[in-house]
Amino acid sequence: MCNDDSFISRRGLFVTGAAAALTLSSVSFAEAADAGTTATTKVVRGTLPPGSPDFVYLPVEIPRGVAEIRVSYTYEKPQVPAGTQGNALDIGIFDERGTALGGEGFRGWSGGARGEFFIRGDEATPGYIAGPVRAGTWHIALGPYTVAPEGLPYAVTITLTYGPRAATPKPVYPPERAKGRGRAWYRGDCHLHSWYSDGRRTPAEIAALARAAGLDFINSSEHNTHAAHGAWADAAGDDLLILLGEEVTTRNGHVVALGTDPGTFVDWRYRARDNSFGHYAREIRRAGGLVVPAHPHATCIGCNWKFGFGEADAVEVWNGPYTPDDEVSLADWDSMLVASVRSGRRWTPAMGSSDAHRDPDPVGTPQTVVLADDLTREAVLDGIRAGRSYVAESSAVSLSFAAYGGRGRHAGIGERLRVDADDPVTVRLEVTGAPGRTARIVTDQGVLHTATLPAEGTGTVEWRTTAAYAAYVRAEVRHPAVVPIPGLPGPLAAFTNPVFLGND
Repeated sequence: MCNDDSFISRRGLFVTGAAAALTLSSVSFAEAADAGTTATTKVVRGTLPPGSPDFVYLPVEIPRGVAEIRVSYTYEKPQVPAGTQGNALDIGIFDERGTALGGEGFRGWSGGARGEFFIRGDEATPGYIAGPVRAGTWHIALGPYTVAPEGLPYAVTITLTYGPRAATPKPVYPPERAKGRGRAWYRGDCHLHSWYSDGRRTPAEIAALARAAGLDFINSSEHNTHAAHGAWADAAGDDLLILLGEEVTTRNGHVVALGTDPGTFVDWRYRARDNSFGHYAREIRRAGGLVVPAHPHATCIGCNWKFGFGEADAVEVWNGPYTPDDEVSLADWDSMLVASVRSGRRWTPAMGSSDAHRDPDPVGTPQTVVLADDLTREAVLDGIRAGRSYVAESSAVSLSFAAYGGRGRHAGIGERLRVDADDPVTVRLEVTGAPGRTARIVTDQGVLHTATLPAEGTGTVEWRTTAAYAAYVRAEVRHPAVVPIPGLPGPLAAFTNPVFLGND
């Protein structure tokens, strides 16, 4: 076993490109391969100082004849004063094809969820891509998420096992169609995590919970890896459509790549100041997916969305159990609706997803309910992109929301009712599964109508307006306020995308 002990200073690092990525000295196994051993281990130790770059690469020279690479790592977690960031170190790996942004070298990422991983021809740790361990320079990627004032001491252990390569099985992906009901409302949860990233559930367990929650579709969205795409085929069925994607977890916010082509990898190694997000948003769309900023006002480090919404196909306004940051996201989204009306530009639909990771996180709380032509990948994505959807806390809650004008004209969620400015418009909200909740009609002027739903949970609310008075209408269903503060609404039980009014 070889030990390489060093303190890594800022001057001891080699810049590989932008200041956000630096490279350490390489580790060579050439002498071990020449000696004819069956397995060799080396340990690299160092300390990352405060102010380290986002990514530090440890090059590993892989000789010929390697069947498996296994990596483990540890780092110190000192006690720090309240309000001071401690140590947190992520890890992943790139193969001999290199670390270039968007390149083909990506072989896996587990962030801070695992202390070790392996890759060989026939199998790999969840989050990593099975395949041959070819000769050349591989790079272990270290991501110092936060660094304590005294630095981040770490140790990386690399073990190579020599021998014949195992064959790599061809991945099998879930079908892009399930047994639907034609044009209908379909329920889905598009932000979920399994043990292929930092979740604790298997794909089979998640699929079972999705079925129990009354869902018709889900989306695989592991942090910074597409490794799970080939693990969902057995969990799909006529009753459950499984879309494939990724949660692209940058240091300036997270975005769900929703419903991409199987095997699509989306890079995450950039910040807003790098002006790279537009390129990767277009890559998501070229792969057939949607760009959905996730929990844009979440308070965790790196979670707050800083890329703007110009590239968004939809935005995840409600993430998991309803919290104050969801209320801020809802208000921000509503302001975006007002801006779209004022500018005449495209509006951004809202979504909701559970972001469930482990027990007791409920799958399908909340869920996006989409009007789609059928239960297919293409139809569901079309419905979400068009905003023909609402968000509900569970399958027990159902909404019907539309605006009606004269001569039989009407428009549903995500549509426009074309009426003259002073033509009378009737807005109708029908609710089931919300006993005693408060229904609210919201316009570009704010909340203009409220009503209490019956105790049995089923009721209809109507309100009359004109396009001159309301550029759009949308509906909310609210629980009672947890803390009775005047003007502060209770948590959402459901809300809709808007119906636009007028000829503009």
